[in-house]
Amino acid sequence: MGDPIRVIQWATGSMGKACLRAVLDDDRFRLVGLFVYGERKAGRDAGEIARRPETGVIATRDIEEILTLDADVVLHCPMLSAPYDGHDADVKRLLESGKNVISINNYFEPRALGADPAAGLEASAIKGGATLAGTGVNPGWVAERMAANAVALCLEHRNIATREIIDCTTVPNPDYVFGALGFGADPSSIDLTDGELAQTFNAMFAQAAGGLAARIGLELDGFEPDHQLYPARSDLTVAAGVIPAGTVSATTWRVHGVKDGVRRITHEVNWIMDPTEPVFAGKPHWEITVDGLPGLTISMDLVDTAPDGVRTKPEQFAVAAMVREAIPRVVAAEPGLLRL
Repeated sequence: MGDPIRVIQWATGSMGKACLRAVLDDDRFRLVGLFVYGERKAGRDAGEIARRPETGVIATRDIEEILTLDADVVLHCPMLSAPYDGHDADVKRLLESGKNVISINNYFEPRALGADPAAGLEASAIKGGATLAGTGVNPGWVAERMAANAVALCLEHRNIATREIIDCTTVPNPDYVFGALGFGADPSSIDLTDGELAQTFNAMFAQAAGGLAARIGLELDGFEPDHQLYPARSDLTVAAGVIPAGTVSATTWRVHGVKDGVRRITHEVNWIMDPTEPVFAGKPHWEITVDGLPGLTISMDLVDTAPDGVRTKPEQFAVAAMVREAIPRVVAAEPGLLRL
């Protein structure tokens, strides 16, 4: 076994902490840096933040400190940005400093968002001799891996649909819940065509649809958004606060990949705060449906097997597992943009 891969963890929200623990718990990796956004975490040992033994790595809010570190890869795990490309400047600086970057929120299939933005990212990666990739569960796995494998059973396919339903009632961060995800807002205040949330999720899930299309050899003409909001039927008390009746309690972000005017791929993500809402009640976490020859339906659920007292959720473990799998592949890859 060679030297451990030197890792910088960027951000320690719920997903970031799960990734940080995965690094600290694996002898293949050595944590060498930790970037945080909040003053409360700055100056603390990474082990304390992750509920692990002391590491000697102290959290910083100074990107200049991060850029000067010798590291093989940065695990980029900040909250979603509005606009969606709001983290690009930091990512480009990391790449140009010679650090590979793995994101859990973007860069899954950059070319799906246009040749110019992808070219800018690729130029930064090549300049630094580094690789950029995105990975996760959705985007990253359910469409790009599971649906792509499922359609191999079909002689022909008219539409490949993936649907995810995420129960957000236990998400504790009010900024994320009421800001990035749009819960508790007046439905009339959210522009589903060209608003910040719509633009963010158009870009995010177009990459999932585009990534699936690339893997099955389907050249799309473009993408069509098709979003919905659901108002709360009563006041809902959740981990992040209270969602008043009549405000947004569920969002459906749906993007279609279109070829010759036909919706050939449908990618749908539902974030919900009321699991009893009839349209979502009793549905699996993921469902893949192929309208083809033969037709095909796959339903899947994550199962919580964490020991008592562990607050990490199944989806957080799953994202951390995808990131951990990606680290050696990204470090070994040629400079540029990598499709995982």
